[in-house]
Amino acid sequence: MSPIAVFRAFLKLGLTSFGGPIAHIGYFRTEFVAKRRWLSDEDFAQLLALCQFLPGPASSQLGFAIGLVKAGWLGALSAFVAFTLPSALLLFAFATLLPQLSGVIADAALHGLKLVALVVVAHGVVGMWRQLCPDLMRAAIAVVAAGLILLTQGALFQLAAIAVGGFAGWIFCRAARPLDGSSLITRHGVSSGYALLAVFFVLLIGLPLFSGAANPLFSVVDAFYRAGALVFGGGHVVLPLLEETVVAPGWVGRDDFLAGYGAAQAVPGPMFTLASYLGALLPGETGGLLGSVIATLAIFLPGFLLLAGILPVWNRVSSLPVAARTIAGVNAAVVGLLFAALYDPVFTSAVRGWVDIVIAATGFGVYLRWNLSALWIVAWCISASVAAALTGVG
Repeated sequence: MSPIAVFRAFLKLGLTSFGGPIAHIGYFRTEFVAKRRWLSDEDFAQLLALCQFLPGPASSQLGFAIGLVKAGWLGALSAFVAFTLPSALLLFAFATLLPQLSGVIADAALHGLKLVALVVVAHGVVGMWRQLCPDLMRAAIAVVAAGLILLTQGALFQLAAIAVGGFAGWIFCRAARPLDGSSLITRHGVSSGYALLAVFFVLLIGLPLFSGAANPLFSVVDAFYRAGALVFGGGHVVLPLLEETVVAPGWVGRDDFLAGYGAAQAVPGPMFTLASYLGALLPGETGGLLGSVIATLAIFLPGFLLLAGILPVWNRVSSLPVAARTIAGVNAAVVGLLFAALYDPVFTSAVRGWVDIVIAATGFGVYLRWNLSALWIVAWCISASVAAALTGVG
């Protein structure tokens, strides 16, 4: 497959994938499993589980992995640029445009995007449940994983739920079919993977040694690299760490940071491109376009190094006889994780009353029945939300 084909597919997602990392998983499954058939549900779930295990931006890592296994390094780069660039440019522009984007219509449109996320995640959960929970045991693993996440919260408990699912699958999922990892083979081998992991740790340990150097850009690279390297769960989970990174030292004001947080929710693409906004607001020569580019690359780099380093090893592990049962349990746990996220935070933050339920249910019914482009769902949810706000319904 050509990198150009990968770029086109991910550019469409970069322009239309509203709703944050959980919603992105639904968009990715619709695009690459249901429509294009680049991956099976099993392969998609394997990659998703691996990205959930690793620190970094989970949805962007998933896109990077799809590009890597389908078209090599150029495919991975194409997937990253196409999926990330639209939101990075929009958030860079928000530094000057955000004060004008206020009022009833803007707030209603932002709320409509949350309803889009609700529809897309629900659609993804239904599809993955059908494929990955075909028997009572895997359905039980999914339900237990969802309950664990809802009762505990936190990225560490997400990892625990996936690990428990894998253990339960190893013990109980005797009917799991043998894995065929041929579609997940990378063009670089295990030795190259180890080298990439070494680069990850060298930068993580070495960058702080240069953060006090004469060039303040070293401090920027170190701060955003650490933010990308040490956060599990991606998306909204990175926000407290970023706040500590840029607000505590006085680089960006708290009000400006919160404004960027709101802007990041209003644009398509990965939440980690909030770094594009924050980098533009950095003081002195470290800010502007240069700061935006450096902050964006630095926050994404560690997650990609980890993923590219571990994926060749993952391919070897997945070929072991016991792996089929373990990954069957992991896949079921991932379905449970998505189901929990469908309720909290997606449902709890999107639904404020019966009108929102009607809007989301209508969009979900249309999406499930006719499998329309996500753009139609975006148009419906935003227009219905704005109309409800202007008329005072609900």
